[in-house]
Amino acid sequence: MSKKNNETNKQLKIRKKRRRRRWLFALEIVLIAVLFCCLFVVSKMNKIQTEELDFDNIVVNPEVAENETLHGYTTLAVVGIDKKSDIKQGNSDTIIIVNINNDTKKVKLVSVYRDTYLRIGEDENKNGIYRKANAAYASGGKEQFISMLNSNMDLNIQDFVSVDFAAVSEVVDLLGGIDMELKEEEIVHLNNYCIEVSEVTGKDYDPIPEISGTYHLNGVQAVSYARIRYTVGQDFRRAARQREVIYKIVEKVKTASIGKLNKIVDKVFPMVYTSLSKSDILSMGMSMLSYEIEDQAGFPFDHLWGQNVSDAMDGYDCVIPVTLESNVTKLHHFLYGEENYQPSEKVCAYSDYIIEKSGFGDESRLAISEDGSLESYRDDPNNP
Repeated sequence: MSKKNNETNKQLKIRKKRRRRRWLFALEIVLIAVLFCCLFVVSKMNKIQTEELDFDNIVVNPEVAENETLHGYTTLAVVGIDKKSDIKQGNSDTIIIVNINNDTKKVKLVSVYRDTYLRIGEDENKNGIYRKANAAYASGGKEQFISMLNSNMDLNIQDFVSVDFAAVSEVVDLLGGIDMELKEEEIVHLNNYCIEVSEVTGKDYDPIPEISGTYHLNGVQAVSYARIRYTVGQDFRRAARQREVIYKIVEKVKTASIGKLNKIVDKVFPMVYTSLSKSDILSMGMSMLSYEIEDQAGFPFDHLWGQNVSDAMDGYDCVIPVTLESNVTKLHHFLYGEENYQPSEKVCAYSDYIIEKSGFGDESRLAISEDGSLESYRDDPNNP
C-alpha cells in the first residue's frame, strides 16, 4: 500500500473519530436536556392534587383481572369537571377512557356518553343502582366512578385523572390557540356557551361570525366548542368534539418549547386531581413525544336516545346501550383487538336488566340514525 493511501486512511479514521465525538456530544446534550426536563417537572409535582385509590372499594370482575390481553395495556379514566363543581366529587361532564398500548405507544380514546344508562353502584338490597353514568363520580367519587366503568365494561382501570375545565382553557391559550373547522350551527351555540365559560374562567373572547369555515380558537372558544350538545348528534357529537380538542392539544404540546411547557405546568397542575404517583406521571411524561393517538370512538357504539324512554327509569333522558352486552364485545375489540370477546356474567346480567327496563333489545338496534335518536326509531315504519 502506498504512502499516499496510508495518509488517506489515517485522515478517514480521524474524520470518523471526530464525527463520532460530535454524535456523542450531541447525544450527551440531548440526555442532559431530558434529565433537566425531568428534574424540572419533578420539582413541580407538588402542584398536582394526588390521592391514592382505596382498592378495597373498587370493583373489578375476577375474570377480567386474569385476562392476559389487558396486561399489555395501560388503561385509565379521565374526568372533565365543570368549574362550578367539586373536582374530587362533582358532576363528570366528560368521561374518557384512555388506552395506551405499552409496546407500540399507540393511544385510543373512548368517550363514554355521560347520559348512558348504566349500573353506577350498589343499593342496600344489592339490586344495583341504575342511573346516568355521570352520576357515579358525583355520588361516590373516584372509587365509585372507576368501579362503574370496570363493572359495566369488563375493564381493569386502576388510575384516573380529574381535570377542571378551566385547565383546558389555560392550555389552549398558552399553546397559542387551536384551529378548528366549524359549521354555522356550531358557531351559534359556541358563541352562546362562550358567555358562561368566559364568566367562569375570567377570560375574554371575541364572538365568531356565523359563517362556516376554519377558525383559530382561544381557550374560552375551544372549551365552548367542546361543550356543544344541541346540534345534530347531540351528546354523541359533543363527545367527538371533546376528542377533537384533545387531539389538537396533544399535537401542539409535542412541538411546544420548554418555556411554554413551564407555563402550562405552573397554570394547569393545580387544576389536576389524580391517583397517578409522581413516578407514573414522570414516566408517562417522558414517553409523551412517542405517543400517537391512533383512533377514537364513543361508547356505547349502538344506542337509542330520547325523552321519557321508560317510566321505570323515572323519565330520564338517557342513552340506552343496545345492548350493553354487544357493546362491550365491540369495546374490547376496539381497545384490545380481542375477537368475539364474551362479556362476563355480571355484564350480561346488567345488560338483561337494561333491556327489561328500557324495552330495547337486539331487535331495536338502529341502522338508520347516526345519533341513535328514539324519534328516528319511532318514525321508522319497520318498527312497532
